[in-house]
Amino acid sequence: MELALEDARAAAERGEVPVGAVVTDAAGVVLARAGNLVEAGQDPAAHAEMLALRAAARGRGRKYLADCVLTVTLEPCPMCAQAASLYRVKRVVFGAYDPKGGGVEHGARVFAAASCHHAPEVVGGVREAECAALLRAFFAARR
Repeated sequence: MELALEDARAAAERGEVPVGAVVTDAAGVVLARAGNLVEAGQDPAAHAEMLALRAAARGRGRKYLADCVLTVTLEPCPMCAQAASLYRVKRVVFGAYDPKGGGVEHGARVFAAASCHHAPEVVGGVREAECAALLRAFFAARR
């Protein structure tokens, strides 16, 4: 989670919503990491999770990440939760819960849907206070 927080802080410094994501393999080796690039790329799909998952798969030369863990500072939105399912990650670990836009424990609850073909293990609330504080500070400064 520390690496994801570093990427989230860097995203905030770039004016992006401070979300960071890291993909690690079964041995804990970092395969890819990213922070949001939505504003920089004018791409609403350039969420940290999407960027990290794509880079990890590309780096491995295969589409599935079945032995991998996706660690992210904020509960993934429905798009990113579905991507984690499609990449078949083993586990999703996240920090802050997102009652408004989350897609794992809130909202669409993608992994609980009958249409979900692969539901990873989920661990939420890891360093939750720190992750949530980073988001609150970012949005408070924007208001």
